[in-house]
Order: sequence, then C-alpha cells, then structure tokens
Amino acid sequence: ELPPSEFMQVADSTWLVLSVVSNGREPPGCQATGVTKIARSVIAPLAEHHVSVLMLSTYQTDFILVRERDLPVVIHTLAGEFDIYKEESGECVPVTCDDVSNGFLKPKPAASPTLHPVQSPQTRFCVLTVAPDTLPAIATMLIDVLFYSHGPPWDAATGSQDLDSITFFSFSLIEGYISIVMDAETQKRFPSDLLLTSSTGELWRMVRIGGQPLGFDECGIVAQIAEPLAAADISAYYISTFNFDHALVPEEGIAEVIQLLQQRQESSR
Repeated sequence: ELPPSEFMQVADSTWLVLSVVSNGREPPGCQATGVTKIARSVIAPLAEHHVSVLMLSTYQTDFILVRERDLPVVIHTLAGEFDIYKEESGECVPVTCDDVSNGFLKPKPAASPTLHPVQSPQTRFCVLTVAPDTLPAIATMLIDVLFYSHGPPWDAATGSQDLDSITFFSFSLIEGYISIVMDAETQKRFPSDLLLTSSTGELWRMVRIGGQPLGFDECGIVAQIAEPLAAADISAYYISTFNFDHALVPEEGIAEVIQLLQQRQESSR
C-alpha cells in the first residue's frame, strides 16, 4: 500500500517467514532465548547450503526469514530434521520435498563467510511487551520516540556517530503480539505499569555486527554469531535490520560474549 518514493529503499527479494515450534506449540514467552536454541538445528545448516536469512527475535518467539526463491533449498535442507508445514486458509498443511522439487538444484557448499567486525556499545537495553488493549495509552509516546526524538547520537567534534552509545528502538506487531526493544533511559519515559518484561527484569547489552551495511546476498552472518553463543549456552536476542545485525545478550554475560567473539576473530586469521 506504500506508494513508490525516492526516499524509500526496497530490497529486490520477497521473503517468507519460518517459525520454529516445539511439539507443535509455540515456545512460552516468559523469557527471550533468541537464536541460541535454533542455531545448530536451523541457522547453521541453511548457512552451509548458501541460504541467506534475516533473523527476528520477538518477546514471544523467534522468526527466520528466507528469500522465496530459496524455499526449495530450505525445504530440502531442513526436511530431514523437521516436520515442515505451510499455512493455507488458516490451516497447517504438511510440506514434502516433492512439493518444491521442480527445478531444484543441489547447492554447492557455501564459501567461508566474511568475518564481520562487531561493536559493543555501553547502552543497556530492555526487552518488553505490551498488552494490546493498553497500546492506545502509550501511542503518543511511541510516535514521539519512533519519529521525532530518537536520532542517532552524533559527535559534533568528529562529525561521526558515537558508537559507545548506540541508539536503537525496535517495535514489532505480529499477529496481535507486541514486542519492543528500547534502551533503559527511553524506558523511563513510559508508564512502568504498562510495560511487561520477564520476571527477572534483566537488562541486555548489544553486539552490532558489520562495519558497513551487510546487504542480503551473503550467508552465514547469523550463524557465525549464534553458533559460539549456543555452544556456550548463552541466550541471544537477535534482530536483523536493513543495514546491520544486532545480537542482544544478558548484561551479566557481555564480557564472556566479547571474549568468545574475539577468539572467533583470532582463530580465523
């Protein structure tokens, strides 16, 4: 419905959403665990078969977006480990390899992905949700934060962005469920009784992946971050955006995460 505009940049691919469920049920939304639980079983095999993914963690669950043209490879790659269903008219219908085999070519093994730099700003973040019926009570504040008062921190002396304090605000509304990521200072502007978080009320730190916009054709970006964290059993809340990828980890674990990623960097040299 959005009109063409010189101010809007649109990727040329159409994406489909994969949702990973356990025993036919969505995982509970009491704790954000992100890519940790699905890194080895889904993300890594897709990277090995040269499938580029976008990752979107939400408060309730996690979604993997794949390009529509890659669907035959995705089905063939995951069918051995997963029961795969597609939604038709609100019903879940089983999908088999035969359904998408027309024109399927077994992909060549992917080359080693580029090892992108990571940055870890000092900003502390909150992962939150809001009951849909209370959304109107914070709508004005949301509009202000989204469109008027959330410009990137800029160092006037150097003419560059201050990466020690990154500005990041994510709002998603998926099938009626709301998920918000905001920095701890911004959270103070909202009525505390309307923002719902996990029982521990933990704060998160961010690792931003990429020194420049990543694009959409490269594969393995999520895997190279997710796999070492999964091996160390560290929860990660992962959000791919148009330009960069962002992994949020519990604040108390940020030192271990940085150490793991530094070891990854050194071992690749």
